[in-house]
Amino acid sequence: MHKAGFVNIIGNPNVGKSTLMNAFVGERLSIITSKAQTTRHRILGIVNGEDFQILFSDTPGIIKPAYELQASMMDFVKSAFEDADVLIYMVEIGEKDLKDEAFFDKITNAKIPVLLLINKIDTSKQEILEDQMVYWQEKVPNARVVPISALQNFNIKSVLENIIELLPESPAFYPKDQLTDKPERFFVNEAIREKILVHYKKEIPYAVEIDTEEFVEEPNIIKIRSIIMVERESQKGIIIGHKGAGLKRVGSEARRDLEKFFGKKIYLELYVKVNKDWRSNKNQLKRFGYKE
Repeated sequence: MHKAGFVNIIGNPNVGKSTLMNAFVGERLSIITSKAQTTRHRILGIVNGEDFQILFSDTPGIIKPAYELQASMMDFVKSAFEDADVLIYMVEIGEKDLKDEAFFDKITNAKIPVLLLINKIDTSKQEILEDQMVYWQEKVPNARVVPISALQNFNIKSVLENIIELLPESPAFYPKDQLTDKPERFFVNEAIREKILVHYKKEIPYAVEIDTEEFVEEPNIIKIRSIIMVERESQKGIIIGHKGAGLKRVGSEARRDLEKFFGKKIYLELYVKVNKDWRSNKNQLKRFGYKE
């Protein structure tokens, strides 16, 4: 008997959804920073066994949208309810509610199995964890509540075994050697965006989108040319930095990460362009893969 199915991870921003999926997959597919809205897309990570295939989806943190890009991000979360065979609702120690009540109603009324994972338990005392276990079991009675630490890999194997048990009988959806459904350029874009999230403050990281125009793989090297899109001329100057130092730092750090990810030498060219108000432009959002 072979089992396969979609296991979709939802929750508030910064609860550790990306860390969890990377722990399951064993690869760094989702970028991770301490800033909210690090994940913008729905990212598929595939875990294969001899008699199972789990299709994990990392989704953006649930927020109340303030502009068109955020509305598109929440559409990815909505779609995670529609095709899930198992739903993971992730919270962190001390958390009490979801940012959007409508999403919470969908979780408590879900007709599919729900695993409620309480993350970051390594940062908490035992009595607080016990209170949280009781609180969440009462709040989401249809869920199986499991304490974890995605960062420390605590209870991850147990959760994986739970998931396999809950999966429907099905053939594999993807070839068994496939890790994700995203193309190489997507991971280039994310590596560059991660460095901008780490090194720039305030609005800058949220006004940025990456467009990889060229990805040429040769036997010993991959040559990449990417454009960093910003919304205003002033943001362009901030990204580039004094004498180009900011852009150089982003490029060298992203290149190192990409060399690890692809296992090859990388030549990375970066440019910065102004793409006015792209976050509110439906055509631009479609171009960048946020809308169908």
